[in-house]
Amino acid sequence: MASVMLTGGAGYIGSHTAVELIESGHQVVIVDNFSNSSPVVLERLQQIVGAGIVCERGDIRNADFLTEVFQRHRVDAVIHFAALKAVGESCEQPLNYFENNISGTITLLQVMQQQRVNGLVFSSSATVYGQPESCPIREDAALGITNPYGRTKLVMEQLINDICTAHPQFKAAILRYFNPVGAHVSGLIGEDPGGIPNNLMPFICQVAVGTRPQLNVFGNDYPTPDGTGVRDYIHVVDLARAHVAALDYLLREGQNITVNLGTGCGVSVLELVQAFEQASGRSVPVNIAPRRPGDIAECYADPALANRLLGWQAEYDVKRMCVDAWRWQSQNPEGFEPSR
Repeated sequence: MASVMLTGGAGYIGSHTAVELIESGHQVVIVDNFSNSSPVVLERLQQIVGAGIVCERGDIRNADFLTEVFQRHRVDAVIHFAALKAVGESCEQPLNYFENNISGTITLLQVMQQQRVNGLVFSSSATVYGQPESCPIREDAALGITNPYGRTKLVMEQLINDICTAHPQFKAAILRYFNPVGAHVSGLIGEDPGGIPNNLMPFICQVAVGTRPQLNVFGNDYPTPDGTGVRDYIHVVDLARAHVAALDYLLREGQNITVNLGTGCGVSVLELVQAFEQASGRSVPVNIAPRRPGDIAECYADPALANRLLGWQAEYDVKRMCVDAWRWQSQNPEGFEPSR
């Protein structure tokens, strides 16, 4: 079993991955600056796993801080989640995204190299495919960029691949996520965006719980069956389990991989709203709004390579995603910190 550092480990995907790692027998060290997460997550994780959670509070752009953390803890590998992640915001603040995401990753990789930590699982994104020529999308599809967030993810992938080439002892698993949704079955952890949600499911949840009056659907004139955007929604627990499988693959095989993590099924915005209404018994009023900059019509995965290499596939369907997301939201109507 490995000792694993999770950068951004108190965030939505990081916290669920911490649970799956610990329950698989691995040791976890969370590193987080809590810019987009809450320290309450640590208490919730402790309730779920029944053990103390190790967390170092700080920013991965601080090389001295990172060096101290590596020296304090025996770390075998890093799972790198820490990044800004909103497509729309990245269009408004590209420099902030380049500085946080790319500079932070460079600092992390430099310190890993200095500390001789040679295993990395990287949180990438389907946004690196840009406007896909066809769906489902395979890993060998053409790469393209439609927004600065996607550009940062692609640059980070390229940095990692260049290091793997220059230093053959360094091994990396690059995981291209599609659209994570849902929550842990306990209802103790889930997606809790600060301010107005940038992702669809937490916005639907907040409308259903009464925090927001309606859901803005950005565009209903896309070339899709109902005119709304089609995405590949994947349960966050399925996604978390894929990280455990990727880590185990790196430790076992010592081979670099890049794989899609999705279900392989496209679901439209309106289809997700309908599924959520059925799962929750709540109405979600919809308002059609103009398209957002950087959005695309459809994007869903071919996940066959992850299945073949990692022995992994998504297990939970859209109904389960909605049931778990609603349990989280209804038990935590104002998120982790109601006063925030």
